[in-house]
Amino acid sequence: MPVHILKMSCPDRPGIVAAVSGYFYQQDCNIIESAQFEDPHSGRFFMRTVFATGDQSPDLTALTAGFAAIGLRYEMDWSLVDAARRSRMMILVSRFDHCLVDLLYRTRIGQLHAEVVGIVSNHPRDTFRDEEFGDIPFHHLPVTAATKPEQEDALFALIEAADADLVVLARYMQILSPGLSERLAGRAINIHHSFLPGFKGAKPYQQAYARGVKLIGATAHYVTPVLDDGPIIEQAVERIDHRTLPEDMVAVGRDIEKLVLARAVQFHTEHRILLNGQRTVVFR
Repeated sequence: MPVHILKMSCPDRPGIVAAVSGYFYQQDCNIIESAQFEDPHSGRFFMRTVFATGDQSPDLTALTAGFAAIGLRYEMDWSLVDAARRSRMMILVSRFDHCLVDLLYRTRIGQLHAEVVGIVSNHPRDTFRDEEFGDIPFHHLPVTAATKPEQEDALFALIEAADADLVVLARYMQILSPGLSERLAGRAINIHHSFLPGFKGAKPYQQAYARGVKLIGATAHYVTPVLDDGPIIEQAVERIDHRTLPEDMVAVGRDIEKLVLARAVQFHTEHRILLNGQRTVVFR
C-alpha cells in the first residue's frame, strides 16, 4: 500500500499525538514508524510519522486537505509527502569532485532517495571525468566578482527549470549571496571542514598541521545568508596524531566530508530533519 510521511512541529501542548494518530486511524491508515521530541528550551514539539494507507483511505491530496484543520488547531508547521517520491537534487561543485562522485555513486545504487537533475560548476566540464556524469545535464557557469549577480540569476533559473527541491554544495567554492541563500532556505546543504572558524582562508590543513591539531572533522549544514553558520545537520571527526602529515590530513578530510555530506543528504531526502530555530531536530 502507498506510504506517506508526516513531518510537523508546533508549540507543545497535550493532545497532539492523540489528534494525529486519531486522524490517521479514522482515514484507515496504519502508522508504521513514529518519532517525537519535545524541546524544553523552545517549548516546541516535533514529530515524524510514517504511515501506510488502507483500502478505504483517501488519496494524498484528500489526506492533506483533511489534516489541515489539525494543523491549524495546533499551530503546526507541517508537510505530508509521498514516501516513494525521490527528491530532485541539483549538485553544485568546483574543482574538487570527491563529494560529487560519492553522491552520484550513492544515488546510482539507490542508497540516496534522490535523483540528480543537474550538475552546475564554475569550472568547465573537462575538469571532471565525463564517465561520472552519464546523461545528467552539466552546466558551466563561470563567475567573477563583476558577473556574480548575473551568474546567480542563471543558477537559480536552472534550479527552477529543473524543478529541483534540493541543492547540494558539494565543495562548491563560491559564497552564495544573501539573496540567493534566502531563496534556497531550507533546501540547500553545504559541507565544510571542521577547522572553522579557527583556520580560515587558504590551506586550512596546513594551518592545522602547524598548530598540531589532533582531530579532523566535517560539518554539513543548511545554507543561510551568514556564511557557514546555518543549522547543523550532521558532523563527524577522526583522530590523528603527530605523525599525520598535511597531505594525509587532506585525505582524511576528504573521506569525512563525503560521509557527512551523504548522511545529511540522506536525512533530508527521507524527511528526517526539522528546523528548530538555529538548530535542527534529526530523527535518524
